[in-house]
Amino acid sequence: MTTLLQRDPQAWRQISGLDTAEEIAQQPALWRELGASLQSRAADVAAFLGGCLHNPQQRVILTGAGSSCYVGEIVADELNAAWPAQVRAVATTSLLTHPELYLEPGAPTLLVSFARSGSSPESLAAVELVREVVADARFLNITCNPQGQLARQGDTDARTFNLLMPAASCDRGFAMTSSFTCMLLAALCMLGKGEWQQRLDALAQAGDAALREWAAPVAALAAEAVERVVYLGSGPLEALAKESALKILELTGGRVLAMSNTALGFRHGPKSALNKQSLVVVFRSSKALAHRYEEDLLQELRRDGVAGKVVTVGHGADIGMAPGGPSATLSDAWLAPLWLLMGQQYALHQSAALGLTPDNPFADGTVNRVVQGVTIYHHDQF
Repeated sequence: MTTLLQRDPQAWRQISGLDTAEEIAQQPALWRELGASLQSRAADVAAFLGGCLHNPQQRVILTGAGSSCYVGEIVADELNAAWPAQVRAVATTSLLTHPELYLEPGAPTLLVSFARSGSSPESLAAVELVREVVADARFLNITCNPQGQLARQGDTDARTFNLLMPAASCDRGFAMTSSFTCMLLAALCMLGKGEWQQRLDALAQAGDAALREWAAPVAALAAEAVERVVYLGSGPLEALAKESALKILELTGGRVLAMSNTALGFRHGPKSALNKQSLVVVFRSSKALAHRYEEDLLQELRRDGVAGKVVTVGHGADIGMAPGGPSATLSDAWLAPLWLLMGQQYALHQSAALGLTPDNPFADGTVNRVVQGVTIYHHDQF
């Protein structure tokens, strides 16, 4: 019998979870498809960017809302360290409320928008805001939906480049899964330095292995009832922890509370959220220095016993890869999509265990796949 993440596909269909299950499982295949697509567009992207990343005066703003914002946060520091240009991640939800803190009218600016649907009001308004305020602005849209408003507007604008993700990455389910990892990897490949095709191939191979090897232990972990889940990650993995926590909140309809932090920051008050019905998941960094701090926290958590369970994900972790694989050579930003396979599966199984419908946990419409009800206000000149 064919199984999909430890369930028969028909069983997923019966609980309205098949779309999400398929979209989690298809990711390594989509990463390979993405690689082929990027190879065909790489020269066009390079021509659009020109030499802007070599310019110390160039501002690059990675933007999006919710999960799309976390994509930018994962890659921002690695890209900023790679180039003279100033690269930072700023959520559209911050850009719209406090534009004077992030925009300089006279500075050359590249706005990189991450968008699954490309139709959320904040994404569209952020582009319009930058277009109005910054004279020398250009726009790179990394999006999954060619029919979204963001992509359609970009098609007719010489200052805009649309970089489309594989068609299947435009998730049918409520939660962003394939869209998240494809947009993240596209940014690392097209905006990063060095040979990316070999890294992407290695990551896809590791993803195949992870889906095979982690399916049973992650499903078993999700079968254990919890009230709270805490994800911890250092450096780029801090934003991965945010995304993993958001997946729990979304797919359980808020019934399981989730939070995120760094290994060092968790001791400064947030640790008080733990109880015997809590699960702590630590994403292990590939950096030796960060690893030491994480190990200290793990020893503390296991010693004081305040959490119900503590699990590690990553190189040499409870849920991880065999020695010598890509987890030993790739940076944390590149490894984030791999470790996220655990967080996505865990949230999916938790949703099913609670008797919810993972493809749409909010049948009452209180939370929507594409945000609704947002009023956009025109900025005051600053």
